[in-house]
Amino acid sequence: MLKQSLGKLRVEQEWLSERSRIFREAAALRTLDRLLPAGSVPQVLREDRENYILVMSAAPAEAKMWKSLLFEGSISTATAGRIGSILGMMIARTWNSPECESLFGDQTVFDQLRIDPYYRSTALRHPDLATHFERLIAASKRRRVSLVHGDWSPKNFLVDGDNVMAIDFEVIHFGDPSFDAAFLLNHLLLKSYRFPRWRDQFQSAAQEFWRTLMEFLPPKCDWFEQATIEHLGCLLLARIDGKSPAEYITEDRLKETIFHAAGRIIVNPPRTVLDVFAW
Repeated sequence: MLKQSLGKLRVEQEWLSERSRIFREAAALRTLDRLLPAGSVPQVLREDRENYILVMSAAPAEAKMWKSLLFEGSISTATAGRIGSILGMMIARTWNSPECESLFGDQTVFDQLRIDPYYRSTALRHPDLATHFERLIAASKRRRVSLVHGDWSPKNFLVDGDNVMAIDFEVIHFGDPSFDAAFLLNHLLLKSYRFPRWRDQFQSAAQEFWRTLMEFLPPKCDWFEQATIEHLGCLLLARIDGKSPAEYITEDRLKETIFHAAGRIIVNPPRTVLDVFAW
Protein backbone atom coordinates (compact mmCIF):
# COMPACT_ATOMS: atom_id res chain seq x y z
CA MET A 1 0.00 0.00 0.00
CA LEU A 2 1.46 3.34 -1.11
CA LYS A 3 0.47 6.75 0.29
CA GLN A 4 1.59 10.26 -0.65
CA SER A 5 0.76 13.37 1.39
CA LEU A 6 -0.49 16.49 -0.38
CA GLY A 7 -0.18 20.11 0.65
CA LYS A 8 -3.81 20.76 -0.34
CA LEU A 9 -6.41 18.14 0.51
CA ARG A 10 -8.85 16.85 -2.10
CA VAL A 11 -11.92 18.48 -0.59
CA GLU A 12 -14.36 21.13 -1.83
CA GLN A 13 -13.16 23.90 0.48
CA GLU A 14 -9.50 24.85 0.83
CA TRP A 15 -7.67 22.77 3.46
CA LEU A 16 -3.90 23.20 3.64
CA SER A 17 -1.51 21.14 5.71
CA GLU A 18 2.17 20.30 6.02
CA ARG A 19 3.24 17.48 3.70
CA SER A 20 5.73 16.24 6.31
CA ARG A 21 2.81 14.75 8.23
CA ILE A 22 3.44 11.55 6.27
CA PHE A 23 6.67 11.02 8.21
CA ARG A 24 4.89 11.48 11.54
CA GLU A 25 2.52 8.78 10.38
CA ALA A 26 5.48 6.48 9.66
CA ALA A 27 6.92 7.16 13.12
CA ALA A 28 3.52 6.49 14.69
CA LEU A 29 3.13 3.18 12.87
CA ARG A 30 6.56 2.02 14.05
CA THR A 31 5.70 3.01 17.63
CA LEU A 32 2.26 1.39 17.64
CA ASP A 33 3.50 -1.77 15.93
CA ARG A 34 5.41 -2.44 19.16
CA LEU A 35 2.50 -1.57 21.46
CA LEU A 36 -0.57 -3.09 19.81
CA PRO A 37 -1.51 -6.66 18.84
CA ALA A 38 -0.07 -7.88 15.55
CA GLY A 39 -2.05 -6.68 12.55
CA SER A 40 -3.69 -3.74 14.35
CA VAL A 41 -1.80 -1.22 12.19
CA PRO A 42 0.11 -1.46 8.88
CA GLN A 43 3.87 -2.06 8.98
CA VAL A 44 6.18 0.52 7.42
CA LEU A 45 8.07 -0.92 4.46
CA ARG A 46 9.72 2.16 2.96
CA GLU A 47 9.81 5.96 3.11
CA ASP A 48 10.56 8.25 0.16
CA ARG A 49 11.35 11.55 1.87
CA GLU A 50 11.97 13.46 -1.34
CA ASN A 51 8.46 12.73 -2.68
CA TYR A 52 6.59 12.45 0.64
CA ILE A 53 5.68 8.82 0.00
CA LEU A 54 5.11 6.06 2.53
CA VAL A 55 4.93 2.37 1.56
CA MET A 56 3.10 0.14 4.04
CA SER A 57 1.86 -3.40 4.34
CA ALA A 58 -1.76 -3.90 3.26
CA ALA A 59 -4.70 -5.59 4.90
CA PRO A 60 -5.86 -8.91 3.39
CA ALA A 61 -7.48 -8.49 -0.02
CA GLU A 62 -10.85 -9.61 1.34
CA ALA A 63 -10.89 -6.98 4.09
CA LYS A 64 -13.67 -4.39 3.88
CA MET A 65 -13.85 -0.80 5.08
CA TRP A 66 -16.00 -0.65 8.20
CA LYS A 67 -17.86 2.38 6.80
CA SER A 68 -19.00 0.27 3.82
CA LEU A 69 -20.20 -2.49 6.11
CA LEU A 70 -22.15 -0.03 8.26
CA PHE A 71 -23.84 1.44 5.19
CA GLU A 72 -24.90 -2.09 4.22
CA GLY A 73 -26.49 -2.62 7.64
CA SER A 74 -23.77 -5.03 8.75
CA ILE A 75 -23.34 -3.44 12.19
CA SER A 76 -21.24 -5.84 14.23
CA THR A 77 -20.93 -5.14 17.96
CA ALA A 78 -17.86 -7.40 18.00
CA THR A 79 -16.14 -5.16 15.46
CA ALA A 80 -17.12 -2.06 17.45
CA GLY A 81 -15.67 -3.69 20.57
CA ARG A 82 -12.46 -4.52 18.77
CA ILE A 83 -12.11 -0.91 17.66
CA GLY A 84 -12.74 0.21 21.23
CA SER A 85 -10.06 -2.14 22.53
CA ILE A 86 -7.46 -0.95 19.99
CA LEU A 87 -8.13 2.66 20.98
CA GLY A 88 -8.08 1.74 24.67
CA MET A 89 -4.74 -0.02 24.34
CA MET A 90 -3.27 2.90 22.39
CA ILE A 91 -4.34 5.29 25.15
CA ALA A 92 -3.25 3.10 28.07
CA ARG A 93 0.12 2.11 26.58
CA THR A 94 1.12 5.68 25.73
CA TRP A 95 -0.35 7.30 28.84
CA ASN A 96 1.94 10.06 30.13
CA SER A 97 4.73 8.64 27.95
CA PRO A 98 7.69 11.07 27.77
CA GLU A 99 8.88 9.33 24.59
CA CYS A 100 5.54 9.77 22.82
CA GLU A 101 5.16 13.34 24.01
CA SER A 102 8.62 14.12 22.67
CA LEU A 103 7.96 12.49 19.30
CA PHE A 104 4.35 13.60 18.76
CA GLY A 105 3.87 16.64 20.97
CA ASP A 106 3.54 19.06 18.06
CA GLN A 107 -0.19 19.54 17.37
CA THR A 108 0.18 21.72 14.27
CA VAL A 109 -1.29 19.23 11.80
CA PHE A 110 -4.12 18.31 14.17
CA ASP A 111 -4.95 22.00 14.46
CA GLN A 112 -4.83 22.45 10.67
CA LEU A 113 -6.96 19.41 9.82
CA ARG A 114 -9.30 19.07 12.80
CA ILE A 115 -9.50 22.02 15.20
CA ASP A 116 -9.64 24.74 12.56
CA PRO A 117 -12.06 23.17 10.05
CA TYR A 118 -14.26 21.38 12.59
CA TYR A 119 -14.33 23.75 15.56
CA ARG A 120 -13.23 27.27 14.64
CA SER A 121 -15.04 27.36 11.31
CA THR A 122 -18.24 26.00 12.89
CA ALA A 123 -18.03 28.51 15.75
CA LEU A 124 -17.84 31.32 13.18
CA ARG A 125 -21.10 30.11 11.65
CA HIS A 126 -22.75 29.91 15.09
CA PRO A 127 -21.61 32.86 17.21
CA ASP A 128 -24.21 32.03 19.88
CA LEU A 129 -22.27 28.81 20.56
CA ALA A 130 -18.76 30.18 20.00
CA THR A 131 -17.90 30.34 23.71
CA HIS A 132 -18.61 26.62 24.05
CA PHE A 133 -16.24 25.83 21.17
CA GLU A 134 -13.59 28.17 22.55
CA ARG A 135 -13.72 26.58 26.01
CA LEU A 136 -13.53 23.11 24.52
CA ILE A 137 -10.53 23.97 22.34
CA ALA A 138 -8.68 25.43 25.33
CA ALA A 139 -9.54 22.57 27.70
CA SER A 140 -8.66 19.90 25.13
CA LYS A 141 -5.30 21.52 24.39
CA ARG A 142 -4.41 21.27 28.10
CA ARG A 143 -5.19 17.55 28.20
CA ARG A 144 -1.91 16.07 26.99
CA VAL A 145 -1.99 12.51 28.25
CA SER A 146 -1.65 9.98 25.40
CA LEU A 147 -1.43 9.42 21.67
CA VAL A 148 -4.47 10.57 19.71
CA HIS A 149 -5.23 9.23 16.22
CA GLY A 150 -7.24 12.29 15.21
CA ASP A 151 -9.45 10.53 12.63
CA TRP A 152 -10.88 7.54 14.48
CA SER A 153 -13.52 7.08 11.81
CA PRO A 154 -15.24 4.03 10.26
CA LYS A 155 -13.50 4.77 6.96
CA ASN A 156 -10.16 4.13 8.65
CA PHE A 157 -10.79 0.55 9.77
CA LEU A 158 -10.32 -2.46 7.51
CA VAL A 159 -12.29 -5.46 8.74
CA ASP A 160 -11.47 -9.06 7.95
CA GLY A 161 -13.66 -11.37 10.04
CA ASP A 162 -12.64 -10.84 13.68
CA ASN A 163 -9.56 -8.81 12.73
CA VAL A 164 -9.46 -5.03 12.44
CA MET A 165 -6.62 -2.89 11.05
CA ALA A 166 -6.57 0.84 11.85
CA ILE A 167 -5.10 3.07 9.13
CA ASP A 168 -4.44 6.76 8.31
CA PHE A 169 -2.35 8.09 11.20
CA GLU A 170 -1.28 11.35 9.60
CA VAL A 171 -3.09 13.48 12.24
CA ILE A 172 -1.42 11.57 15.10
CA HIS A 173 -0.32 13.63 18.09
CA PHE A 174 0.10 13.54 21.84
CA GLY A 175 -2.97 15.12 23.39
CA ASP A 176 -6.58 14.57 24.41
CA PRO A 177 -7.79 11.01 23.67
CA SER A 178 -11.43 11.86 24.39
CA PHE A 179 -11.40 13.46 20.91
CA ASP A 180 -10.92 10.02 19.32
CA ALA A 181 -13.71 8.50 21.38
CA ALA A 182 -16.10 11.29 20.40
CA PHE A 183 -15.06 11.16 16.75
CA LEU A 184 -16.06 7.50 16.44
CA LEU A 185 -19.26 7.89 18.46
CA ASN A 186 -20.26 10.87 16.32
CA HIS A 187 -20.04 8.76 13.18
CA LEU A 188 -22.26 6.08 14.72
CA LEU A 189 -24.71 8.72 15.92
CA LEU A 190 -24.94 10.37 12.50
CA LYS A 191 -25.58 7.02 10.86
CA SER A 192 -28.30 6.20 13.38
CA TYR A 193 -30.09 9.37 12.23
CA ARG A 194 -29.51 8.56 8.57
CA PHE A 195 -30.69 4.95 8.90
CA PRO A 196 -33.38 4.98 11.63
CA ARG A 197 -34.33 1.37 10.84
CA TRP A 198 -30.90 0.35 12.21
CA ARG A 199 -30.95 2.76 15.12
CA ASP A 200 -30.87 0.02 17.78
CA GLN A 201 -27.91 -1.70 16.11
CA PHE A 202 -25.93 1.55 15.97
CA GLN A 203 -26.74 2.18 19.61
CA SER A 204 -25.55 -1.34 20.53
CA ALA A 205 -22.34 -0.81 18.56
CA ALA A 206 -21.73 2.48 20.37
CA GLN A 207 -22.36 0.82 23.72
CA GLU A 208 -19.88 -1.99 23.00
CA PHE A 209 -17.25 0.41 21.67
CA TRP A 210 -17.57 2.53 24.81
CA ARG A 211 -17.62 -0.47 27.17
CA THR A 212 -14.43 -2.00 25.81
CA LEU A 213 -12.68 1.35 25.59
CA MET A 214 -13.41 2.10 29.25
CA GLU A 215 -11.94 -1.26 30.30
CA PHE A 216 -8.49 -0.08 29.23
CA LEU A 217 -8.47 3.47 30.55
CA PRO A 218 -6.00 4.18 33.37
CA PRO A 219 -7.21 5.26 36.82
CA LYS A 220 -8.11 8.89 37.48
CA CYS A 221 -9.97 9.31 34.20
CA ASP A 222 -13.14 10.69 35.77
CA TRP A 223 -13.00 13.58 33.29
CA PHE A 224 -13.00 11.37 30.20
CA GLU A 225 -16.74 10.80 29.72
CA GLN A 226 -17.76 14.43 30.11
CA ALA A 227 -14.94 15.53 27.80
CA THR A 228 -16.12 12.98 25.22
CA ILE A 229 -19.67 14.35 25.40
CA GLU A 230 -18.44 17.92 24.92
CA HIS A 231 -16.45 16.92 21.84
CA LEU A 232 -19.37 14.87 20.55
CA GLY A 233 -21.80 17.79 20.61
CA CYS A 234 -19.40 20.09 18.76
CA LEU A 235 -18.44 17.41 16.24
CA LEU A 236 -22.10 16.63 15.56
CA LEU A 237 -22.79 20.26 14.71
CA ALA A 238 -19.59 20.49 12.65
CA ARG A 239 -20.65 17.58 10.45
CA ILE A 240 -23.98 19.30 9.73
CA ASP A 241 -23.00 22.93 9.37
CA GLY A 242 -19.20 23.16 9.33
CA LYS A 243 -16.41 22.98 6.80
CA SER A 244 -16.69 19.19 6.48
CA PRO A 245 -20.39 18.22 6.35
CA ALA A 246 -21.30 14.53 6.29
CA GLU A 247 -21.94 13.69 2.64
CA TYR A 248 -24.78 11.28 3.45
CA ILE A 249 -26.89 13.78 5.43
CA THR A 250 -28.64 15.66 2.63
CA GLU A 251 -32.31 16.17 3.57
CA ASP A 252 -33.08 19.57 5.07
CA ARG A 253 -35.48 18.15 7.65
CA LEU A 254 -32.90 15.65 8.86
CA LYS A 255 -30.22 18.35 9.02
CA GLU A 256 -32.55 20.47 11.13
CA THR A 257 -33.22 17.56 13.50
CA ILE A 258 -29.50 16.88 13.97
CA PHE A 259 -28.76 20.60 14.28
CA HIS A 260 -31.14 20.91 17.23
CA ALA A 261 -29.79 17.71 18.81
CA ALA A 262 -26.24 19.05 18.59
CA GLY A 263 -27.29 22.34 20.17
CA ARG A 264 -28.89 20.52 23.10
CA ILE A 265 -25.77 18.44 23.69
CA ILE A 266 -23.51 21.48 23.54
CA VAL A 267 -25.61 23.73 25.81
CA ASN A 268 -26.97 21.08 28.18
CA PRO A 269 -24.68 18.02 28.04
CA PRO A 270 -26.29 14.72 29.08
CA ARG A 271 -24.94 12.76 32.02
CA THR A 272 -23.58 9.80 30.06
CA VAL A 273 -22.29 9.13 26.55
CA LEU A 274 -25.04 6.60 25.84
CA ASP A 275 -27.73 9.15 26.76
CA VAL A 276 -26.73 10.92 23.53
CA PHE A 277 -28.14 7.99 21.55
CA ALA A 278 -31.52 8.15 23.33
CA TRP A 279 -33.04 10.56 20.81
